[in-house]
Amino acid sequence: MNQEIRDKYEVVIGLEVHAQLQTESKIFAADAASFGASPNTHISPITLGHPGTLPKLNKRAVEFAMRMGIACNSQITENQYFDRKNYFYPDLPKGYQITQDKTPICMGGGVHVKLSTGEKTVRFHHIHLEEDAGKSLHTDGSSDSLLDYNRAGTPLIEMVTEPEIKSAEEAATFMTEVRKLVRYLGICDGNMEEGSLRCDVNISVMPVGSKVFGTKVEIKNMNSMRFIQKAIEYEIVRQIDAVENNEKIIQETRSFDPATGRTSGMREKESMNDYRYFPEPDLVPLVISEEWLSSVKAQMPALPWELLAKFTKEYGLPEYDAHVLTDSREIAEYFEATCKFTKHYKAVSNWIMGTVKSYLNDHNLDITQLSITPEQLAQLIQLVDDGKVSNSTASHQIFPGMIADNTKTPLQIAEAKNLIQQSNTDTLQTLVDEVLANNPAKVKEYKNGKKGLLSMFMGEIMKKSKGSADPKVTTALLQKTLENL
Repeated sequence: MNQEIRDKYEVVIGLEVHAQLQTESKIFAADAASFGASPNTHISPITLGHPGTLPKLNKRAVEFAMRMGIACNSQITENQYFDRKNYFYPDLPKGYQITQDKTPICMGGGVHVKLSTGEKTVRFHHIHLEEDAGKSLHTDGSSDSLLDYNRAGTPLIEMVTEPEIKSAEEAATFMTEVRKLVRYLGICDGNMEEGSLRCDVNISVMPVGSKVFGTKVEIKNMNSMRFIQKAIEYEIVRQIDAVENNEKIIQETRSFDPATGRTSGMREKESMNDYRYFPEPDLVPLVISEEWLSSVKAQMPALPWELLAKFTKEYGLPEYDAHVLTDSREIAEYFEATCKFTKHYKAVSNWIMGTVKSYLNDHNLDITQLSITPEQLAQLIQLVDDGKVSNSTASHQIFPGMIADNTKTPLQIAEAKNLIQQSNTDTLQTLVDEVLANNPAKVKEYKNGKKGLLSMFMGEIMKKSKGSADPKVTTALLQKTLENL
């Protein structure tokens, strides 16, 4: 699109983010809420909405929603009730969804994001509790739809932003921060591929300076950061082209096709009246007391920005290190656990960001699956600091040995592989003398100003010692010997 035309319009984006809560059972029934079971095995008469069945609210789901609100500085609603949202869809077995319309559990608040253009807080209008629908499955070559109701009734929080997101980059960055936050809080695994975190994108365009929003279009069920960006970028161009050509934009629900990078119309968007909201008659009002709210606050885990400040101030790490280490709650916890056994905080950071993360990435593992304990990593760091092995030897030989057999200490592995650095000056002096005696021409060149040969001499000494010579001590001895020749 011509940049001049693009600059005439302002983009208005609001997100509706759905996060499945990691409770053991569903929000209104005792059925298991876990992912991956055989179709239609986690269902009961309550999930299926059989006559005479009554829902019962899952207290844990309420507390998880409160955690999100507390982390985002939202106002927790004291008196709440649930509503019925009526619409027919095959994967909604009851014919209605139990949700919160008039009294969402959290009001206001927001999530801070860092963008290429600066920083801002994307504000929430509200966060509400509701139940998830089931899942429609379509097999290739068949016109039939298969229905799996295992997901029906899984507890959700829906986080509705204010319509103040201005770009595809901002939307994806916001979703990245939300995913990090729900994982830190332990309320959702943030797995977008499995659908436990997904969002609907509401997007419109309007002339720059206008006070009136354009017609809003909704793109449903986005489950990838990349797809969110691509769908928004496509829709911006589509809507601006339509306005420029005096075409009417329909208020509708659209889907995104990753293969083509395009959105397409599914159905015209329902209005609030179509849902015929009314208070859920089978559930009593929900009251959140000060005592209950205080107990949830007391159990809150450390949040990413709190750990970021702690890592820079208490551990003295550069801001870059702190950002990398706090990107994941599990990595942050491993770092802190290691620091209980050593004061070499920067070395711990270097090891985790370097050797440890490389190993995890190469083997597609999470740090919780690392067989090396924080104490063992601290022992390895100490081995290097004591001068017993070089950093390179520790990384390329001892670390793999610890992975292969974590019952042995780093020192035991180093001794078994004869990797302990030789720091006895008499022994090292003998090696230095032998190497210099074997290379008289090179010694002459060195004396004539070719100082780069020092590394060649060191290489020969390391070969003779089979890598066991202490580099620091050896370098000092070599330089002193050359000066005295």
